[in-house]
Amino acid sequence: MGSPVADAGAADRFRAGLAAIWAEGVDEARARLGVAVSGGPDSLALLLLANAALPGRVDAATVDHGLRPESAEEAAEVAKVCIGLGVPHAVLRVKVGPGNIQAEARAARYGALAEWAAVQGLAALATGHQADDQAETLIMRLNRASGLAGLASVRSRGVVPGSDLPLLRPVLDWRRAELGEVVRGAGLIAVEDPSNTNDRFDRVRVRKALADADWLDVRAIAQSAANLAEADAALDWMAALEWRSCVKKEPMGLKYRPQAPRAVALRVVARIVRELDEEARGGAISRLVESLVAGRPASIGALVARPNSGGWSFAKAPVRAVKPGK
Repeated sequence: MGSPVADAGAADRFRAGLAAIWAEGVDEARARLGVAVSGGPDSLALLLLANAALPGRVDAATVDHGLRPESAEEAAEVAKVCIGLGVPHAVLRVKVGPGNIQAEARAARYGALAEWAAVQGLAALATGHQADDQAETLIMRLNRASGLAGLASVRSRGVVPGSDLPLLRPVLDWRRAELGEVVRGAGLIAVEDPSNTNDRFDRVRVRKALADADWLDVRAIAQSAANLAEADAALDWMAALEWRSCVKKEPMGLKYRPQAPRAVALRVVARIVRELDEEARGGAISRLVESLVAGRPASIGALVARPNSGGWSFAKAPVRAVKPGK
């Protein structure tokens, strides 16, 4: 039996899409692409397509979070596929901290991948997010009344958290079924995570609802998420401009004289809050701004904000000394 390969037409489509988001790497013969492969159909298709589009220039890694007993075996199966393709492969074992398991697992995963990519001298990292993921995420977040940043979902290019390594999502415009065909066409069987059929999870229920609503265009919904991402990036650009021109240092903190519309001001205030060492969700930032617009002081944690002389001042509240015996 020969090595698994992706269909030539699919490989050409993939290479064109990759070139659109990684022009500096696709035609640079020395640039190597790292691929995160869990063994599921999306990431396995990504591996096949990347190897066909960039032969000899792909490295793969599987992150083992240790959260399921099958994970080590699944990583070993990915390793076997990589041997057949002639692709270097590494298993990255991580420990997931307590708290929000999904968030902690994501942080551990990207931290391990960034470190691996640096050691291997890779020029970028690719993941297998696809159009159905985008559509499902958009619907879930609409159902939670998310703001623009949440609705924008992931972008085709970003950076790996905590690093400056380009993070690429070259199959973001591919449907889940198309990627499944790539895997089956290569004669491979992908890992199926049992959580993907568990109705306890919102995403699974949304996925089933979309499958039953054949009048909905999943690719169009995913494109809407991409359009929202562009709008989100534009607001980020405006907020950076507003920061440079309207935020000044004060002896005790920062002063902001808002000039831009509320959507931009919210982002500037969120940055001020972060700069002064406080963390707050969008709802708390929105309530803070509403109070300031109404001329009332407000606070987030130890941070106090006050309207004054045409602007808003932000500072840490003074720490009160505790008298002995109190």
